[in-house]
Amino acid sequence: MNAGAVARGVGTRVPELLRQRQFRRYWTGQTVSGLGDQVTFLVLPLVAVLVLHADAAQMGWLSVAGLLPALLFSLPAGVWADRRGRRRRIMIAADVGRATLMATIPVVYACGGLTLTQLYVVAFAVGTLAVVFDVCDATLFVSLVEPEKYVAGQSLTKGSRAFSFMAGPSAGGLLVQLLAAPLALLTDAASYLVSAWQLGRIAPVEPPAVARHKGHFTAGLRFIARSPVVRALLAAGATVNFFNFVFHTLVVLYAVDRLGLSAGTLGLAVGAGAVGGVVGAVVTGRVVRRLGVGPTIVLGFLGFPTPLILVPLAGGPEPVVVAAFFGAEFLSGFGLMFLDISSGSLQAAVIPGTLRSRVSGAFRTVNYGIRPLGALVGGLLGGSVGLRPTLWLATVGGVLSVLWLVPSPIPGMRELPAAAEGPGQVAAAEPEPEAA
Repeated sequence: MNAGAVARGVGTRVPELLRQRQFRRYWTGQTVSGLGDQVTFLVLPLVAVLVLHADAAQMGWLSVAGLLPALLFSLPAGVWADRRGRRRRIMIAADVGRATLMATIPVVYACGGLTLTQLYVVAFAVGTLAVVFDVCDATLFVSLVEPEKYVAGQSLTKGSRAFSFMAGPSAGGLLVQLLAAPLALLTDAASYLVSAWQLGRIAPVEPPAVARHKGHFTAGLRFIARSPVVRALLAAGATVNFFNFVFHTLVVLYAVDRLGLSAGTLGLAVGAGAVGGVVGAVVTGRVVRRLGVGPTIVLGFLGFPTPLILVPLAGGPEPVVVAAFFGAEFLSGFGLMFLDISSGSLQAAVIPGTLRSRVSGAFRTVNYGIRPLGALVGGLLGGSVGLRPTLWLATVGGVLSVLWLVPSPIPGMRELPAAAEGPGQVAAAEPEPEAA
């Protein structure tokens, strides 16, 4: 077989979207940045625990600092992005800012001045820039992907995210074993610069900036309130996020202090979730085609939180504890891909382009804004009623989030609806401009 035939054979195995240069560069930047984020997801709390000896309440405040910007800034950031336009440039600036902020932690640590206050400030500032980046990203995605390829595009982006869940914590745990924990955060700083570079190499046609008009600020909230599909997704997503962040605020402390797991073992166990996520991303498209998009969403809202029950169940010899952590993370990551890919595709289809950043901002205000509340409640409950009872509450509460979907149209939806870009749909959602 000649080299040309081999190249053609390999090319046919590469997903169609990755053969498109602009999407491939976008996807590469997102993948590398996501990998760095997941290093930080494990390493930053380890810095607090191992270097600064944070207790349960301080761990809760650290989580709150990183998550509070979603509550404070998502709605105004979405409004600003729609009015400003040029979302790709905004995303590049956010990446560069996050790289600079993250690099300050190892620099100050090397000088002997690292404090919990600095971790709080950096977590809050990086979280603020992440809000700006993400509300723009919702629009950039649909500028690069045709409606009929939404599920394929979501599978690729969520699949790379799942891969970062696998490689990031594992690499983070290994780096903490080999180096001082704060130095591992340089990985995340470098990943943001790669993302900025890749975004600088694409030029998608973005929706134009939207002129200010009466009702402009609240248009995203009003769209969600009037859409039974998006409203149900938001209610279920916010509930599972609340309980998931109660869980994740305490799970590192529980694993290290109560179960005696090392940083390296914990990193590998958490990374197992990404293995499940990668597998889930590969099969989600087939499941959507077989069951329909709605039933897959329901399956995801059950499959994501239920396996985490294995964590508070864990006990006994270390191999049994490690196996419980691996099983919980693997199965939860698998279910998360069903949830993320199918619900992300449905949102991409039903939200009008002229409202996308504002709806994304409003959605994030509730869905992500409830996360710091979950982190705060987790820290307070962990310190008052104990770590294990709080983990039980978090896992059971997460499973019950699926009840929000039952009365909605979602369980009966087989196909994605036609993309909400028609003039009639946009006009219905978008108020008329104010008279001069």
